[in-house]
Amino acid sequence: MSSGASPELPNSLPRPAGEFDRLRAVWERPKGWRVLTQVNNTAIGLWYIGAALLFLVLGGILALIMRTQLAVPGNNLVDADLYNQLFTMHGSVMMFLFAVPVVEAIGILLLPAMQGARDLPFPRLSAYAFWAYFVGGLVFFTTIFFDLAPDGGWFMYPPLTSYEFSPGLRTDFWLLGIGFIEISAIAGAIEIVVGILRTRPPGMTLDKMPIYLWAMLIVGAMIIFGFPPVILATALLELERAFHWPFFLAERGGDPLLWQHLFWLFGHPDVYIIFLPAAGLVSMMVATMAQAPLIGYRWIVVAMLATGTISFALWVHHMFATGMPHLSLSFFSAASMAVAIPAGLQVFSWIATLWRGNVQRATPTYFLLGFFGVFVLGGLTGVMLAVVPYDWQAHDTYFVVAHLHYVLIGGMLFPVFAGIYYWAPMISGRRLSERMGKWACAIMFIGVNLTFFPMHIAGLLGMPRRVWTYAEGYGLEPYNLLSTIGAFLFAAGIGIVLLDLMLHFRPAGKVDTNPWNAGTLEWLPQDEYAIRSAPFIDSREPLWDRAALRQEVDAGQHYLPGTMTGGRESIVSSPVDARPEYLLRLPGSSWLPMLAGVGTAVFFLALTVKWMIVAIAGALVALGSILMWLWDSDPAPSGKLFDVGGGLSLPDYMSGSRSHSWWSVVVLMLVDGSIFACLIFSFLYLWTVTLSGFPPESLDMPLVGSSVAALIAWLVVAGALFAANRALGASRRRGVIVALLIALVAIWLAFGASLHALMGTNLRPHLHGYASTAYTMVAWQGLHAVLLTLMLGFSVARLSLGMIDSVRRNVFDNTRIMSYYCAAQGVVALVVMHSPRLG
Repeated sequence: MSSGASPELPNSLPRPAGEFDRLRAVWERPKGWRVLTQVNNTAIGLWYIGAALLFLVLGGILALIMRTQLAVPGNNLVDADLYNQLFTMHGSVMMFLFAVPVVEAIGILLLPAMQGARDLPFPRLSAYAFWAYFVGGLVFFTTIFFDLAPDGGWFMYPPLTSYEFSPGLRTDFWLLGIGFIEISAIAGAIEIVVGILRTRPPGMTLDKMPIYLWAMLIVGAMIIFGFPPVILATALLELERAFHWPFFLAERGGDPLLWQHLFWLFGHPDVYIIFLPAAGLVSMMVATMAQAPLIGYRWIVVAMLATGTISFALWVHHMFATGMPHLSLSFFSAASMAVAIPAGLQVFSWIATLWRGNVQRATPTYFLLGFFGVFVLGGLTGVMLAVVPYDWQAHDTYFVVAHLHYVLIGGMLFPVFAGIYYWAPMISGRRLSERMGKWACAIMFIGVNLTFFPMHIAGLLGMPRRVWTYAEGYGLEPYNLLSTIGAFLFAAGIGIVLLDLMLHFRPAGKVDTNPWNAGTLEWLPQDEYAIRSAPFIDSREPLWDRAALRQEVDAGQHYLPGTMTGGRESIVSSPVDARPEYLLRLPGSSWLPMLAGVGTAVFFLALTVKWMIVAIAGALVALGSILMWLWDSDPAPSGKLFDVGGGLSLPDYMSGSRSHSWWSVVVLMLVDGSIFACLIFSFLYLWTVTLSGFPPESLDMPLVGSSVAALIAWLVVAGALFAANRALGASRRRGVIVALLIALVAIWLAFGASLHALMGTNLRPHLHGYASTAYTMVAWQGLHAVLLTLMLGFSVARLSLGMIDSVRRNVFDNTRIMSYYCAAQGVVALVVMHSPRLG
């Protein structure tokens, strides 16, 4: 690779004839029904945002029904059973189908444009995540019409949700029916993290990234570590319901509080997963609307990092009333107060930036001001609830409901709506209605305060959460009536925004506008191929600092002005200093992501209602579609260096740790490892709280001999992959295949020996918490045995066809590092299962 020319000078040499026409042809959108095959980020991002707004409306309708029920005491609009379904579905829809998806959707839409990239590194993964979410979410919502909606609250606390107290399918629809949401969120996080780290434009070092990129990078990491606890929790509760494995049944060595620990290990970081992207949007908009660089850029980055880190130390904030030791309560109380400091630092930075600048009095500004007022009040009540004695008084009252909604609506919804008005011209070429936007903002601001401020008072008067009606004479009537009126007013404001979008928003092809005089790259001229050429970045607001940059980029005078290989491409750069490393060949339109997403949704939903044949068919469709798209995901390198402009020549292939696919597998292993770590936490937690012995004296420990055999087998797996790697480096294809087949046999021997170590005793998973967690660890290894079988078989097939060699080896490298990880995980699982012998 060479980079001889100065990045300060645009490439003004004549471009090849027809280069621009070939670029447009490669990125042309499909027509007719094939529009559903689109995978580029602009289309998927818009679909994602539209679906999220649909779920916002649906969840809001459920809220209006609840508020109507509570408008007056003794109302009988709905009965208690339907009310339980309504508030469970409202919370689940708003958290799982709107809040988290919409922030990921905005990221998918905006990130490539902010980075001067043609697309994110895995377009089909984004499309797959969307289709799984959209199809599964719609079917999940329809359960409310068939009396099958979950009714245990969006937090689903056992033992209320165990098989004893919640028979039937309602709880199962929550546990299995949102599995596709978890998969979708993880897929989006992989796309976002790898995209930010590896597809930034030349020169955009970490300290020159727009604040929004920092926010999404931190949030991607939070999803990687924050979603695994709830993934494991839902799996354990479903195993308990389906097979009576006692993870949460205290009488058989389980503990219902284990669910709360796992759920809130996800639940509290989830609040900041929602808030931090919105804060990133606010930072971007504040600087532009004030026409001044953001004050305290580095401090805001530190504040977001601190917020993301501290958020994982706050889960017991929701468990102050569970009888935990006072020392623990003091620690988590302090952490709950400390998280307000970085949030406050950001608020002061935004206010100072607005104060210093010349503020544009447009709709985004008014939504930002509404955000300040609502979010700050929600933060103040959060600090109040961090005080343990106060939390004991306000716990499970409407004071907490008010706090939650002030934080979420102020911290996320107002910034998102500000962002809709701010970035709509980037897609459509024209602004939305200023008059409608300002009216909507005013009505929403009045509505949200009229809805939720009275709830603080009602909560302090004793109004409990999650009740379908209340008696007269307690002074609650006026506050509930005001809240109901406010809810309809707030809904009217949202309706005006949606009407404005329907009337005035139409995605355009070529867009060349910058109505706010913003300084960041997303306001460069955009077309189907994103930007014409990728500029060298030497500041945080390049459009402010280089007046001619728009014209230079659109004239193709910077990097990658056309298609070098004849297909869709983007530049992959180094993660820290954004030094261009190679050309990434991007896939085009395909039905496969849609088929895989629909198949995934069908699998989880059919499994819920025990339609096993349909579930298996859905799994096969999803798996087959994924394998088909992966087959083409590692194209053969040309062996050439391509002139991408500015004196820069890049290869079209990279393997090892510099490959974007290697990074994606590492991120996936972090998710995998986090789930396993939560399983180990569950085992150790039950060990510490079980008074009757873990396991009790009536149960045996796993067989030592079989466990040693399993340990040796896992070591053989690692050794075989090490030998395969050496053989591939020496171009001995047959030796690689033999080593992979040895690894495949050893994987199943390890799993079989681990299973025999348990089944060869009187340990049965339904008898005790020790047995259920031990069997779950072995089952987890069995799931990985299936995964490795697919990966090893995939690698052997490609090796046999000459599609893997010492250069073209990404598929093999991904299989190798995943095998190393699974072997290490298997060894740790065996050690943990036998650890009670030491006690």
